Amino acid sequence: MRIWRALRSLGAAVMRDGVYLLPANSLRKEALQQQADAVRELGGKALLLEVDESTMDTTELLLPLFDRTSDFQDLVEDVSEWQEACPSLEEREAQRRLIQLQRRFQAIVEVDFFPGLGRERAIVALAEAEAVYNRCFVPDEPQAIQADIPERDRSAFRGRVWATRRRLWVDRVASAWLIQRFIDPEACFLWLESPAQCPPEALGFDFDGATFTHIDDKVTFEVLLASFNLEGDPALTRVAELVHYLDVGGLSVPEAVGVKLMLAGARERCENDDILLEHIGVLLDDLYHAYQVGNSENQ
Repeated sequence: MRIWRALRSLGAAVMRDGVYLLPANSLRKEALQQQADAVRELGGKALLLEVDESTMDTTELLLPLFDRTSDFQDLVEDVSEWQEACPSLEEREAQRRLIQLQRRFQAIVEVDFFPGLGRERAIVALAEAEAVYNRCFVPDEPQAIQADIPERDRSAFRGRVWATRRRLWVDRVASAWLIQRFIDPEACFLWLESPAQCPPEALGFDFDGATFTHIDDKVTFEVLLASFNLEGDPALTRVAELVHYLDVGGLSVPEAVGVKLMLAGARERCENDDILLEHIGVLLDDLYHAYQVGNSENQ
């Protein structure tokens, strides 16, 4: 049973009783080898073979075995049910259920070896779900505007007061971290009950009418990257992809669900937004470093 579950979690297709198939790559081959070794340790027999796809019509015979359309369709239906229920749910419960749906999506993606329309429809559905969540529980979420992004000189933005909406969430806490680490190390932050409370001398971010907010298809974090010429940093670009996905949806990022879960837990535990920024700042520091290491290893 343990081996069967492991093969199922890998996304292996069942050719017949005891015969399993996976698209070839080094990681999957290693995973199958581990299961074959486990079978032998239990006194069974296992043989690992590599199929020459030139000897058969893989499109007709094999690809249907890995079709995840029905899995994505079931997910989309559950997302639709969540959207209908969301307005009547408490925020914590709505968030918990949404995170579960996102984790299901990521689990399907990991075994969706030949992506198709099913995945695209699920991406759209989850992006719409994020929008529904924001309308229900984040009423001041900014609406994107169409505008050019002016280039800014970081030296002119030292020791400034920066202001955003209180009860930090993905884009706001990541933007505050970016400001603190890469733009204005001497920054002072104000957490606003309402955007209308923003002092005229403060630099607002991530609300309608703020100095830095959503522009075109970029979230505030990405606008800050572009404004201060930080897009050349590959690790920051990967953080931006993560923030974009968590804030407005789009192309999935494998670690997104875990990061969102940790952020949700930190927001419940931390007494105020200063403490939350400190906690999540450490997480983003580690993530940034991991992306740096990953990029250097891939060069």
